[in-house]
Amino acid sequence: MENLWKLALELFLEKDTKYGAIMDFLEMEWLSWFFQCGALSWREMSPFKSGFIMAPQPSSDSGNTQRDSGYLTCTGLNEQGKAKSCSLKLEGDAALASYQLSHQPCSRKEACEKWAEPLHFSSDLKQCVEITVTPNNMSVNSASMQLSVKVANVPSLSAGVTCVFEELTESPGEVLAKGQILCMSPSLRDVPSVTQSYGDKRVVKLSLKSKETSLKFITTDFIFYNCSILQSCSSCVSSPFPCNWCKYRHICTNNVAECSFQEGRVSSSEGCPQILPSSDILVPAGIIRPITLRARNLPQPQSGQKNYECVFNIQGKIQRIPAVRFNSSCIQCQNTSYWYEGNEMGDLPVDFSIVWDGDFPIDKPPSMRALLYKCEAQRDSCGLCLKADSTFECGWCLAEKKCLLKQHCSAPENNWMHQGRRNIRCSHPRIISIRPLTGPKEGGTRVTIEGENLGLQVREITHVRVAGVRCNPAASEYVSAERIVCDMEESLMSSPPGGPVELCIGDCSAEYRTQSSQTYSFVTPSFSRVRPEKGPVSGGTRLTISGRHLDAGSAVTVFLGQEECLFVRRTVREIVCVTPPSASGSGASSVRLLVDKAEVTGETRFIYTEDPTISNVEPNWSIINGSTTLTVTGTNLLTIQEPKVRAKYGGVETINVCTVVNDSVMTCLAPGIIYTKRQAPESGLHPDEFGFILDHVSALLILNGTPFTYYPNPTFDPLGNAGILEGKNIIPPAPGNARLNYSVIIGETPCLLTVSESQLLCDSPDLTGEQRVTILVGGLEYSPGTLHIYSDSTLTLPAIIGIGAGGGVLLIAIIAVLIAYKRKTRDADRTLKRLQLQMDNLESRVALECKEAFAELQTDIQELTNDMDGVKIPFLEYRTYTMRVMFPGIEEHPVLKELDSPANVEKALRLFSQLLNNKMFLLTFIHTLEAQRSFSMRDRGNVASLLMAALQGRMEYATMVLKQLLADLIEKNLENRNHPKLLLRRTESVAEKMLTNWFTFLLHRFLKPLINLSEAHAPDSDAGTQWLAPSPDITLLARPRRPLLKPTSCQVLQIRPR
Repeated sequence: MENLWKLALELFLEKDTKYGAIMDFLEMEWLSWFFQCGALSWREMSPFKSGFIMAPQPSSDSGNTQRDSGYLTCTGLNEQGKAKSCSLKLEGDAALASYQLSHQPCSRKEACEKWAEPLHFSSDLKQCVEITVTPNNMSVNSASMQLSVKVANVPSLSAGVTCVFEELTESPGEVLAKGQILCMSPSLRDVPSVTQSYGDKRVVKLSLKSKETSLKFITTDFIFYNCSILQSCSSCVSSPFPCNWCKYRHICTNNVAECSFQEGRVSSSEGCPQILPSSDILVPAGIIRPITLRARNLPQPQSGQKNYECVFNIQGKIQRIPAVRFNSSCIQCQNTSYWYEGNEMGDLPVDFSIVWDGDFPIDKPPSMRALLYKCEAQRDSCGLCLKADSTFECGWCLAEKKCLLKQHCSAPENNWMHQGRRNIRCSHPRIISIRPLTGPKEGGTRVTIEGENLGLQVREITHVRVAGVRCNPAASEYVSAERIVCDMEESLMSSPPGGPVELCIGDCSAEYRTQSSQTYSFVTPSFSRVRPEKGPVSGGTRLTISGRHLDAGSAVTVFLGQEECLFVRRTVREIVCVTPPSASGSGASSVRLLVDKAEVTGETRFIYTEDPTISNVEPNWSIINGSTTLTVTGTNLLTIQEPKVRAKYGGVETINVCTVVNDSVMTCLAPGIIYTKRQAPESGLHPDEFGFILDHVSALLILNGTPFTYYPNPTFDPLGNAGILEGKNIIPPAPGNARLNYSVIIGETPCLLTVSESQLLCDSPDLTGEQRVTILVGGLEYSPGTLHIYSDSTLTLPAIIGIGAGGGVLLIAIIAVLIAYKRKTRDADRTLKRLQLQMDNLESRVALECKEAFAELQTDIQELTNDMDGVKIPFLEYRTYTMRVMFPGIEEHPVLKELDSPANVEKALRLFSQLLNNKMFLLTFIHTLEAQRSFSMRDRGNVASLLMAALQGRMEYATMVLKQLLADLIEKNLENRNHPKLLLRRTESVAEKMLTNWFTFLLHRFLKPLINLSEAHAPDSDAGTQWLAPSPDITLLARPRRPLLKPTSCQVLQIRPR
């Protein structure tokens, strides 16, 4: 019976969990009845409701000893532990606590000042203060107004009260008779920011504060509202506040005088301008048509106001269309067309609105929308077209083989198919894919056929054959025009051959019959191996069955004995499932597969073993972060595939991994726990649950016999100048010899470590310089700072010897370089002096040789003149002369012979002659030949001579070509301005040889006159050239001066005595 009372009280207290301290009087009477009946004591009540606080009874002033019984108080305590609202406080079994009205704390009568004065002490809920404010709301745009506050059950307020509107303002209250107080609301100056970021209203706390105690003793809600925030007529007039809609100004206001026209004021939803609800507005893309909408209370635009418009937002682009208002209940968007980009969507929901006078929207139902659609988008087959919503008015145009509107199809009476016609069928069905592609011959396989034009209703699907075997369509899985799902019957053949899928739509005429390109095959699934071979009796082992054709059919079920193995996945060679608990305990169980209607058995067995047990966990503690190594001993551990260790603390479960070493030992990383408080107790924490996840072995999820403990994580101080690693909780106060496994890494090198209670001592590795220090423990990583390591000696003896030797070698090398430089400079001076001496000697020798040469020349000329007397001119005829110049050393050249060539060769020569007469070709031809590395100087001379021989009849053209070649040659030689070459010294180019030949052709007829002229001047030449000398002492014998180092063109001066 006592339990029944407790259950009833628990259900009663569950009524109000948020405000557990506030109960009405009737409920309090019922609660008192519980205690009067002795069903429940106050102390027993504390566990049921957090809204009641159990505390020992304070000692009385009479000196009586404190009783052990508890007492009931209320929740909602302020910072001083006092109740914020009036409530009942009971002590013992009968005494009542109080609520001091002027001071407001919830306390015992003895602690209440002036408890004996009227209404200063409330011991009953009926005595709590009550407050009523009239009016209880105001507009933020209203001026300050007087509020009437009615209070009851208050002591004398003769000292005065203050009205406080939260942090906004305070105003003095005028206390009248019968508990009435007059207050002034905040002024317009204080109100504008009240509703900012609060929407159309804000609830503030209006409190009355006693001037006697400066405490707030009662609080109620007061609302500031802002009608101007509301932007639509429906939201304005449906507001709980006195808001009115001014439809000609499109504003919401609480001031009716703000409307320009009396007939424009709306105060109820029936008077709002609005578009009436209707189904989706269907708009075909690209079709010019009007859109007519039903409406109500549409205002007539006044003088100076703009007319109505329909505004569509299509893919982010705004399209505004003029609209016509027929009357207050009908409006029409004028004729226009709408379009959206792309064919990825067959229909596109479009935001639209009706506006007038620029941007004043007319209210419309939130669910109302326009649907812009294209018949051909995503409906590229007859079946997809005809299964579309009939309201789209789309149909299949046979002539164009497209999904179109009727007006877009040519001869629609015969070519346009639509849903309104009876017995319509789409011809030329097509199968795109089938799955599965294999199955057992026993049948039961559910084959999915996907394609186009696969009927509009399932009754149209006839004669479905899969590899010649009947397949019955499943109506529940049928998708009109796109998918057929059928169930295979059993094949009556022992080894049925494979084949395609065949089906008909309606009848099996040619245009309504189709066959798949894929082939369905009948196979016999089999298996030969399972792994692992053993698992716990409780199940949970991930079993892999290996064999052949294991992906055949549409469904597979694995049985271990008579229990079904939970399917995970399968491929052609294996099936994976999770073993169920064994119904018959440990032992071998047969493995059986059910592939559709085919049963597959084998000799392979799966062995159920006894569930693993855990006998010891060492150590039985870790740090809060976990990840320390645990050694677990037990039995049958090898049968577990993925063992894990778990812990639960504060309702949060954490898991970490384990590794099986052998059948009786495994190692785990301890799971951490989530501890949210600042500091964990040094004595450690015990998790709510600690255990192991070993497949489906539920007995080990919680180890009751293992008192596992979590100690605080170690912490380390920043590394100081001394380089000592200090911290706290380095060695947990755990029993046994187990310790935390620390690793200290300096730079990238671990160091040899010694652990004490407050320090880690590390033998630093052989490193120098600045190295980062890292501490690793239990999955935690600390970096206390950077360590500066200095060497014991600045430089070692080998380093000093090496530096000294290197410096000596460098000094010797520098001295050697200076000596060599000095010797080289002295040798250079000697060489320069020797060269100057040689130049002087050479100049003297050249002058002497020139004098001797002149004397010899005079003698030779005289002798030659004497010898030439009576000798004829050595003059050659033109033919011999030109051939010796152009082709020296060749007596009979082919150009002098008549060619006896075939006709085709003659034709080729004539064509080549025409090309040579093309200046552009000829220049390109010559430049191309000269660009070849194998084009020698002999070849250049031959080409130049042959070209001049070929162009001898067109000397004007040859001269023009020669000028261009010479210009190109000069420009080429001037490219390197620092080292220009001497032109015409040698025949190094085709142009130079052509110039020689050109002179040969043109100067031949002038040779004889030149010889005669020379002979005529011979007597004067014999007399010498004294008459040319500007002075009687000097005779000029040579051309302008050239360097003396070129004796072949020296300047010779003859000095004659006076």
